[in-house]
Amino acid sequence: MDTTSQAAVGLQLIEPGQRVTVRVPATTANLGPGYDSLGLALALHDTLTVESLDTDELVFELSGEGADTLPRDASHLVIRAMDAAFERLGYRHGGLKVTARNVNPHGRGLGSSASAVVAAVSAANAMVPAESRRGKDWILQLTSEMEGHPDNVAPAIFGGLALSWQDSEQYSSTSATVAGSVIPVVAVPDFELSTEAARALLPASVGHHAAAMNSGRAALLIHALTQKPEFLVPGTEDYLHQSYRAEAMRPSAALIGALRKAGYAAVVSGAGPTVLVLANGEAQGTDAVAFIEAFTAENTPDIGWRVLKLAVDVEGAKVDVHRR
Repeated sequence: MDTTSQAAVGLQLIEPGQRVTVRVPATTANLGPGYDSLGLALALHDTLTVESLDTDELVFELSGEGADTLPRDASHLVIRAMDAAFERLGYRHGGLKVTARNVNPHGRGLGSSASAVVAAVSAANAMVPAESRRGKDWILQLTSEMEGHPDNVAPAIFGGLALSWQDSEQYSSTSATVAGSVIPVVAVPDFELSTEAARALLPASVGHHAAAMNSGRAALLIHALTQKPEFLVPGTEDYLHQSYRAEAMRPSAALIGALRKAGYAAVVSGAGPTVLVLANGEAQGTDAVAFIEAFTAENTPDIGWRVLKLAVDVEGAKVDVHRR
């Protein structure tokens, strides 16, 4: 690894012999009407371990999701995010051994890139001297800049239900406690959809009526998620983005339509194509799994679907520091 350019700008070298492990949850964003503002952490975790070496080499071990396609060099998102974090903190790294164990599916709308940058920035922050470390709000700011919006990174950092907003160049978020009876169920298809492709389908503006309808449903959704889960179905009705994106994920759109007709609070997870159901209670969660499996077997037999009944992650990114 060439560190000459980093050294030239006077950055301090981090101490060799450190090992940091970060466990970070998958996330689901938007939740229907909460476009670019609401996100939920899911109990589906990637693990990143970073060791600082006394050489200049980069050793990258990658397993699980993306192991056959992702790079194992400085072009990997994790390394780029760590480089940016170290530089922002006034440091540089020498050699690194990076071990990534990925469980979160990539390109499916479960925040895989957000999880990667949160893990990387959290690891870098933990590896600088204690007096230079920053808090979670700093991690939120940097990772939101990298992602372009905070809806996925915020729940990955803080856990639970994250309500996020932006003032000019400043990103902020607060967390709410999700009612214990809310059970997330995800149906993950075997095809990908990039966030950029999904965003390209959105109109430049929407009408005042649609905006007003959407704001009412977003407010109802927060009430449903935190206190009154019986309102999850009307609270997840969206007027801003899902109908425009449907053509890019017709199997997902058909599944959502069938689920909602049957009384389930189903939405697109993030930019898709994963389908999210917010079930009210374990029994409805189990029923949703059975409904999805039956519907997809009959209507989309050529598509493989992974159906998972999950829990809400309430901790967010967890960092363990092991110093030799």
